[in-house]
Amino acid sequence: MTDKKSGVRHSVGVLDIASQVPGLIMDVPTILRGVITGFGARPTGKTSIGKVFQERAEQHADRVFLKFDDREITYREANETVNRYAAVLAARGVGQGDVVGIMLRNSPDPVLLMLATVKCGAISGMLNYNQRGDVLAHSLGLLSAKVFIADPDFVDPIKESGAETDGLVTLDEFQQLAATAPTTNPASASAVLAKDKAFYIFTSGTTGMPKASVMTHYRWLRALAGFGGMGMRLNSSDTLYCCLPLYHNNALTVALSSVLNSGATLALGKSFSASKFWDDVIRYEATAFVYIGEICAYLLNQPEKDTDRKHKVRVIGGNGLRPAIWDEFTERFGIDRVCEFYAASEGNTAFVNFFNLDKTTGICPTPVAFVEYDADTGEPKRDDKGRVRKVKTGEPGLLLSKVSNFQPFDGYTDEKESEKKLVRDAFKEGDVWFNTGDLMRSQGFGHAAFTDRLGDTFRWKGENVATTEVEAAVSTAPQVEEATVFGVEVEGAGGRAGMAAIQLKEGEEFDGKALAKAVYDKLPGYAVPLFVRVVKELAHTSTFKSQKVDLRKQGYGGSTGEGDDDAGEIEDPIYVLSGREEGYVEFYDEYPEEVAAGKKPKN
Repeated sequence: MTDKKSGVRHSVGVLDIASQVPGLIMDVPTILRGVITGFGARPTGKTSIGKVFQERAEQHADRVFLKFDDREITYREANETVNRYAAVLAARGVGQGDVVGIMLRNSPDPVLLMLATVKCGAISGMLNYNQRGDVLAHSLGLLSAKVFIADPDFVDPIKESGAETDGLVTLDEFQQLAATAPTTNPASASAVLAKDKAFYIFTSGTTGMPKASVMTHYRWLRALAGFGGMGMRLNSSDTLYCCLPLYHNNALTVALSSVLNSGATLALGKSFSASKFWDDVIRYEATAFVYIGEICAYLLNQPEKDTDRKHKVRVIGGNGLRPAIWDEFTERFGIDRVCEFYAASEGNTAFVNFFNLDKTTGICPTPVAFVEYDADTGEPKRDDKGRVRKVKTGEPGLLLSKVSNFQPFDGYTDEKESEKKLVRDAFKEGDVWFNTGDLMRSQGFGHAAFTDRLGDTFRWKGENVATTEVEAAVSTAPQVEEATVFGVEVEGAGGRAGMAAIQLKEGEEFDGKALAKAVYDKLPGYAVPLFVRVVKELAHTSTFKSQKVDLRKQGYGGSTGEGDDDAGEIEDPIYVLSGREEGYVEFYDEYPEEVAAGKKPKN
C-alpha cells in the first residue's frame, strides 16, 4: 500500500511479490551466474576482482567493455592495457598489500588502473578529486601510497596540500612507461584471496575528516551477486551508462560489477549534466544507468524534451530515488524497472529491490534490526538491562546489521574509527552489530524503506558531508566567532543542503564574499553551505546538540521537512550562496526553487 500524499509504500505483501515472478524467471541465467560467481566465493578462496575480469575478458574478448567519448575498448584490449599497467606497477615495487593512490577524472583509466592494482595483489586508493588543502593531505596520509597516479592538473593541488609526494607520477608519464610493457596476465592475479583488501573508498563517516572505508574482494564479489546478478540483471548485449565519479562505490562497485557479471558494456560520462544526460544515454545506446537520488531530482526539474523517451533504457540502479517523485520519474522517462538499493561504503549489509517493487530499497537476506535511538546522539537507546530495543513494526528505527563471519565488518583503515561504528552486547552478551547511522522502516517480507541519516553528517549531491569539517572551514573566516553546521531539506532537491549558523566576532559585520572565499578555499564545492544564518549567540555547553536540532528544524524558514510549525518565524538574517564570486547574498524567496532546479549556486 502507498500513501498518496507522501508517496511512501507502507507494506509489502505476498501478491506484490508473486506478480514479479514471471519476470524473474526470464532472468534466471543472469541471476545464477551472479550467485555462483559472487556468493560462491569464500574468504580464503583464490577468487578476486582481477581474476573475474580476466575470465570475462577471455569469454567476451571481442565485445566492447568500455565506451568513453568516441572510444570503444574491447574486453581483450582492456585486459592487455590492465596487464601493461600491472607490469609497470610491479616494476615500481608494488605488491601484496601495497597501496596505489588514484586521483583521476572519469575516463577508462581509473577503471583500468584499479584492475591493474588488484591484479598485483595491491590496494587502490580512490581519491575524491574535489578534495583540497588539509582534507586532501589527510586523505593522502591515510593511504601511505607506494605509487600515486594523478591527472596533471591535480599535481599542484597535491603539492600545495603539504602531503608527501614521493611516488607521485602523472597519468601521461605512467602511460608512456606502459606503452612497451608486456600484455600477459600476471601470475599475481591468481594468488589474490577473496578476503584481501581491494580498494579504499573515502567517506566522511559521521564526524571529522574523511575516513578510508575498506572494500575487500569478498565484499565486492558479493556485491556482484547482489547488485549485478539479483538486482540489475544485465545481459551481454546491455550497455550501462555511468556519469558518477569513479571514486564513488555506485560506480566502482555497483556499475562495474553489474557489467562484469554478464560481459556487458560500461559507458562512462565525464560528469553529470542534467541538460545533456539523455543525449549521452542516447549516443551510447545505453539500456541501463546507475544513479543517486539527486540525479533523478535534477532530471525531473529539466524542461520536458522529445529526448525524454527516445532512449533504450529499461532498468536503472542506485539509491536515493525519493518515494515522492518515484512515479513521476518512471512515467515521464519510461523506466520499466528500478533497482533501488540501500548500502554503505563501510557497511556489511545491503537491501536490493530484487522483486521490482515501487518505493522500497528492497529485500535484505541477512540479519538486521530496527531499534530505538537517541535523536541527539544518534546512538541506540538501551533499557535498564543495557540492551537495545526494537521499534514497533512499521516505525522508523536505527538500522543495525549483525556482524559475523558470513557478513564481516571491514570498517576503515583506522581501527579506533571502526570500533565507534560497532554496537556490542546489543541484544545479548557477546553479540556485535554494525551501526549504520541510518533510519529505516520495515515494510514486511524482509523489505525496508530508507527514512533519514542520523549523526553529524548529511548527504548533498551524492556525497556525505561531515558537519565538523564544514564548521572548521567556516570558523577560519576572520569575522566568525563560532559556527555550527547542519543539513536542511530543500523542497524538490534530493539530500540536504548545508546551512551554517554563525556568531560574529564583536564589532564585525557580515561579509558574504569573504565568508564564501574562506569556505571555498577549504572545502570541495559540494560541502560549501548554501545557507547562512547570523545569530546573536550559539550554545557551546552540554545543551549544544539539542540547540542544533532546533536550528535544523527551523532551517532557513521554508519547508524543511521537519514538521516544525515555527519554521517561518526566524528573526535572524538569512543569507544564501549565489556563487563563488558573488558570495553570500540576502535570502530571496525564489532561491530554494533555483537550487532544486540546479541553477544555484554558480561555481
